[in-house]
Amino acid sequence: MALTAGGVTAWGNFKDVTAAQAIPSIFSGYVDVTATPRYAFEAPVSKEAEKVLLSFIVADPGDACTPSWGAAYSLDEAGSALDLDRRVARLQQLGGSVAVSFGGQINNELATGCTDVAKLEDAYRSVVDRYNVSRIDLDIEGGALSDTASLDRRASAIAALQKDRRSSGKDLDFWLTLPADPNGLTAAGSDAVRRTIAGGGDLAGVNIMTMDYGGSRLTDRSMFDNAVSAAEATHRQLAGLYRDAGMELGSETVWRKIGLTPMIGQNDVAGEIFTLKDAEELSAYASTKGVGRLSMWSLNRDRTCSPNYPDVKQVSDGCSGVDQGSASYATILGSGVTGTASPSAVPATSAQSTRAPAATDNPSTSPYPIWNETAAYTTGERIVWHANVYEAKWWTRAETPDDPVLRGAATPWRIIGPVLPGDRPTPQLTAPAGTAPQWEPAKIYRKGDRVFFEGRVFEAKWWTQTNSPEAALQGGPESPWTKLSDEELLKLIAAATPSPTASVSP
Repeated sequence: MALTAGGVTAWGNFKDVTAAQAIPSIFSGYVDVTATPRYAFEAPVSKEAEKVLLSFIVADPGDACTPSWGAAYSLDEAGSALDLDRRVARLQQLGGSVAVSFGGQINNELATGCTDVAKLEDAYRSVVDRYNVSRIDLDIEGGALSDTASLDRRASAIAALQKDRRSSGKDLDFWLTLPADPNGLTAAGSDAVRRTIAGGGDLAGVNIMTMDYGGSRLTDRSMFDNAVSAAEATHRQLAGLYRDAGMELGSETVWRKIGLTPMIGQNDVAGEIFTLKDAEELSAYASTKGVGRLSMWSLNRDRTCSPNYPDVKQVSDGCSGVDQGSASYATILGSGVTGTASPSAVPATSAQSTRAPAATDNPSTSPYPIWNETAAYTTGERIVWHANVYEAKWWTRAETPDDPVLRGAATPWRIIGPVLPGDRPTPQLTAPAGTAPQWEPAKIYRKGDRVFFEGRVFEAKWWTQTNSPEAALQGGPESPWTKLSDEELLKLIAAATPSPTASVSP
């Protein structure tokens, strides 16, 4: 017996709703990794901030097929200078999830300069594997949008990487992040989606940037209204693009393939301010429609500017330009999703997976000395304790780094993250004899005088005689000597004549 037209429609709607419900909605805020001040994503301030989208991986200026963070740090340099590997592992240790965004408004996305698809695939893989991510974001803007050759290369490389990972039982979801206006995707944006679908990869969705509308903005409408206009138009466009590709998706499923990313507070365009009210309305709208993803630019900016910030009409990397009171954009927007992000960590065999604390810390594999209750530690010194790295916030002795009682300002230690597989002891810098005069017990030293003692250089804080720099070496705050930092010591060595070479010892 043939189904009636109404029955066919009802069955199609049921299948659409069922398919959409199988796809989680997620909230993840962007984090500008290279911005200062550094944003401590590894210590999330709320549940909504536990899912982060680290940005931006771009081509290294010296090699188009080598990934870098913002063209400023290689992956290894970010690991050492920004503690990035350990901070990622720390968030994963806490149960949070990490995704990585490639591209952005400035610098060059990998596919624009890396013309070898195999090398391009390897470049993406190196980032995915290093940070244990199961979701990536491809932020395509500016000239990269009209570079059709790079669009095709990117689609092929990502599709191949996705296929390879899935053959090993590992997921890799990828999103396209594209500019939009109240009319939806631009023509170039639509073409980018079309080419990506044609590349054979399983596109998780299209995230539109509901920000910086400029002349296209509906001036008599709120930023929320402009975002809704952009979302509705993109929904129609995306349904058509999949239909053209031979895939008929239901309305609910298409909504799950749409992401919305506002720029919180003051936008780059004067007069465009995404308010807390806009956030509340967009959150409710996303929940009603079943939007697949909500993000925001950026978690770094999710706070009120301090009184010292002179002009909130100028965009800041570190604050929103809006008086937020106790409110958080991440908390408001995060309430508009119905599901959770897929875990980013992979099985423990991965290079960056976290492990249960070891019963005994091993000096041969620990990147810093093992904590000793009889030793004194000064501000910034790092140690290892129970398979985690800690940094001293001030002078401390005999205070256990992982004391379960002390919290916040009460503890002298700040956890950085777990000891990682492949870690080795950090080389200790020593200065060659002659970098400064050898300390002499009977000699009188005045403020600013420098001496050499046990491979380090010390500077007198005040008049002193017979007081050994030993106390300063151990971190004693009462010592009349202060030990020069590694950075200060390297500068001193470099300026020496003849220029000696520093030595390092494990």
